[in-house]
Parts: sequence; C-alpha cells; structure tokens
Amino acid sequence: MKIVLTGGGTGGHIFPLVAVARKLRERHSLGIDLLFIGPDGKMEKEVMAEEGIRAKSVLSGKVRRYFSFLNFVDFFKAPFGFLKALWILLWEMPDAVFSKGGYASVPVVLAAWVYRIPILIHESDAVPGIANRFLGKFSERIAISYPTAAKFFMSSRILLTGNPVREGMDQGNKEAARAKYNMGQSKPTLLVLGGSQGSQKVNQAIVEALPDILQTVQIIHQTGEENFEEVLHSAAKAGIKNEREGYFAIPFLNFEDMRNCLALADVAVSRAGANSIAELAANGIPPVLIPLATAANDHQRMNAFRLAEIGGAIMLEESNLGKHILIEKIQSILSNEESYRKMAEKIKTFYHPNAAEKIIEGLEGIVKI
Repeated sequence: MKIVLTGGGTGGHIFPLVAVARKLRERHSLGIDLLFIGPDGKMEKEVMAEEGIRAKSVLSGKVRRYFSFLNFVDFFKAPFGFLKALWILLWEMPDAVFSKGGYASVPVVLAAWVYRIPILIHESDAVPGIANRFLGKFSERIAISYPTAAKFFMSSRILLTGNPVREGMDQGNKEAARAKYNMGQSKPTLLVLGGSQGSQKVNQAIVEALPDILQTVQIIHQTGEENFEEVLHSAAKAGIKNEREGYFAIPFLNFEDMRNCLALADVAVSRAGANSIAELAANGIPPVLIPLATAANDHQRMNAFRLAEIGGAIMLEESNLGKHILIEKIQSILSNEESYRKMAEKIKTFYHPNAAEKIIEGLEGIVKI
C-alpha cells in the first residue's frame, strides 16, 4: 500500500504526520510505501530524512490575514504547486492521501481529488482553519480532535480521533533530562515552549521574569532557532547566565530531548497549538497557555479555552502577558497540591493514545483495493 502524507510549515503539522507514519509501518510491516509531498523547508527535510520517508516538494501559497506583498507572490505559487502535485501523483498514484491541513497541503489534496485518489484530512484544532474548511469538501473522511470542529464539516464524513502524538512521547527519562540540563531536585521544573519555531513574546516575558521566578523554580526554555541568541543576550543583561543556576535555554528540542524534558517538567508555559497541548496532556503537565493572538481563526485561543474550561490549564491572553501576572499564574498551579493533582488529571483527558490507529483505520476504510 502506498500512502502520500502532506502538510507542513510547523511542527504542529509535521509531528502528527510522523506519528501516523510510524503506526502505518508498524501495522503494515510487510509492505507500506510512504511519500511526503509538501514545502521544501528545513524542518520537513530533516524530519523526513530521520524517519526514512521519501520526500518531494511543491510550492504552496500562504493566505495572510494582513497586508503583505508576499500575498501577491504567493498567489502565483499555488497554481505551480498544483501542477507539480498533479505530475508527482500521476507517477506515484498512491492508494490514499493523508493531509494534516494547512496551506501547504492544498495543492496536493486538490491534485489527488482530480485523480479520484481517496483523501483523509485531519483537523487538530477546536476551530478549523480556512484550508481544512475548503479541503473538507474534497475529502472522503475528516478526522477531528475537538468535537466543536464537527459543525464545520459534513457529519457523515467525520471521524473523532483526537490529535496523534509520536509514540513514546509519554515515556521519557527524567533523570536523563536532569543530567543533560543540569537541573537539581530541590525546585520544581518549568518547561517553556513557544511552538516549534519559538515565540518572541513568550520569550520576552520569561526573560523579564527570570530574576524573580528562578527563586522558586528551575527552567528549561525552548526559544526557537531564530530567537536563541536574543534570549541569551537579554538574560545576560538581567544577570542570568545560560546553563547556570537552574536556567537552560535551548533553540529546539528533538524527539528524545522533548520527551525527557516532558518527563521531568512539573509545570509548563506554552503556546496553545494542538500538538503542544497533546504532548503536555500525554504527560499530565498542567500548563499556562498563552494563545497566539494572530493565529488563523483564533484557533489557539479556542484550544486554550476548551482546556481551561474543564480545569486542565490556565489561559493567559497575550495582551495581558507580563512578568508579574505570568509568575502569579505559574505559582497558582504549583502552590496547592490538591488543585495541581486535579489539573493534571483534567489535562490527561485531552490525550488520545489511539488517535493514530483511528486515523489509520479511517485511511484503510477509504482505500479502494
């Protein structure tokens, strides 16, 4: 069986594809051919190479909700991407396409629809993005993570799966993380995640809070590649040296490091992307969620709201983000053992360990063989 995987642009699109790809190989050990078609980005190339998945690139046009000259450039990318996707699929002719959504998947899904190749798309967020709302019209199945997304699609095509997490993400080694990042045992560990690309605003708030908050917690801080040097410089100005006194900043956490850090973490500060929430949920880590204010369809805010609504997280609006309120929210999670335990239990309800298997069952159900 041959399956095309498509999506990309962020870790939130790439890592669920990997989770499903690993399960496909496990389930079809005698024969499965996987091909990724998407952007020619650094993350996409590195991750697919690590997983041993063939990869081919196509152009795709991003729709921005603000004025940018790039909108005019990207307007011409989509047709070229569609034509190249038609050419690739003509030669590959897979049994099905699994799309993680986003603008990067549009040319591939449309080309697959032209050839009548069965399509399953997955929507991670509480509110679907424009791309998936559009692509849902061309798909045999739409897998969703939040029940609130169901109203945007044809009910007969919906499959409630949850968000797939890479297998083993909940089986990290806390002592390995403690040793690698020089973390002690006397203070709780705060894990700061701004998404796969980092968050400048979250970074700024954390750095401003460092002199005060390091008195009560130790911190592992994923900054994002582009923000790393700026974070180190700002922290140094505040009198905090990296890898000293309970503070360790790192540009990016790979799979092994991420799961070890999640095993060690007691609390998290994170953006509210669906993948970040799913990985925190898999490890039962109560977070302060700071939704990206410019996220399409305000989906991060809706993700955070759904989790905060059941008591599994604290939501902090980006417009209110400051060092004092951030410290207060972190301390409110750690200060009461009983409420901490309940919050950890509530966030675990957002972890769906069988999500990848359910998606694969949906794929197998539409494959015409």
